Amino acid sequence: MKRVYTIKDIEQLAKDGQSLPADAILTPQAKDALASMTALGKSAAVSHKAVVGAKEYKVPEKEYKWVPGHDPKTPAEIEKFFFSPEITKLKKLIVDLGKRSYGKNFNDGNGGNFSVRVGDNIVLCTPTMISKGSMSIDDMCLVDMEGNQLAGNRKRTSEVLAHLAIMKRQPMAKACCHAHPPHATAFALAGKTPPRCVNPETEIFIGQVGLADYGTPGTQHMANAVGECGVKHDCVFMVNHGVMTWAGDIETAFWKMENVEAHCYTSMLAFQIGGPRHFSESDARELVKIRSSMGMVDQTGLKECRLCESADEFRPACVCNAKREPQKSAGYDCDAEKLVQKITQMIMAELKK
Repeated sequence: MKRVYTIKDIEQLAKDGQSLPADAILTPQAKDALASMTALGKSAAVSHKAVVGAKEYKVPEKEYKWVPGHDPKTPAEIEKFFFSPEITKLKKLIVDLGKRSYGKNFNDGNGGNFSVRVGDNIVLCTPTMISKGSMSIDDMCLVDMEGNQLAGNRKRTSEVLAHLAIMKRQPMAKACCHAHPPHATAFALAGKTPPRCVNPETEIFIGQVGLADYGTPGTQHMANAVGECGVKHDCVFMVNHGVMTWAGDIETAFWKMENVEAHCYTSMLAFQIGGPRHFSESDARELVKIRSSMGMVDQTGLKECRLCESADEFRPACVCNAKREPQKSAGYDCDAEKLVQKITQMIMAELKK
């Protein structure tokens, strides 16, 4: 089985005097390091001097970091924190993402919301009843992990409870994005998830989409359903509602929203011209390794089916060897529908005689 190698892995190989396997999968930084080796005329064997001396290009750090145990407590401390340069920078980013989301038709009316965890018990979020395309930094809200509002001029969104439910259950979730992108939401309305093993980017950045049962928006019931589903899925389709994505930072969470919407859109087009072609299980597993190397949530323990062996065009697959379990119907019985179609065809055939 092929392995994904980072620049640190290559450095360790060099220290141990080992060579890089011919079938190794390399991260972008690892590729740059090896390219520098080639430019220096080194052999195929990993050279410690060449790798260590190679320039390491950094990926921007977007995740908000706080000092555990140092949340502001008093009203004065909370107010100062709420208007601090660091939080103001996050507010500006959320305003920008709101405009980008609204411009992409991801948010109808006042739909959708954003949140960023900024402390042990503090979350920055968008307000209720506002278009995401016309927000300003003065509209932002601050809540605790139970949803109680701590600061802000406007009332916080009621749906922040779903964001908090994920953050409580999944420590990697530091930011959440909720929206109603039309094609992904169409899948959610149908209680279905998009196909697997057809798009490399989707496999890496989204993996298996989760499906959370319907709950009235803004209620704890809905929050619990989304929260439970969000533990193993960084993209959740809220049945009859919309989409929730999470990540370590809010911009990446929004990118995942863009990823899944594009995947659902192109999948619908592919089904119109014969259906998407699936790549092999071994190819898919390589993508899972890349996903794992990037620190994405581990989905290998999901009890769905063997990778890329979907029984129909919409049934999800995942990376495991577990026996297939039927997907929740979310109020739609596929077998019953097929029986109705068959009976209808028989009746129509008799009428034509």
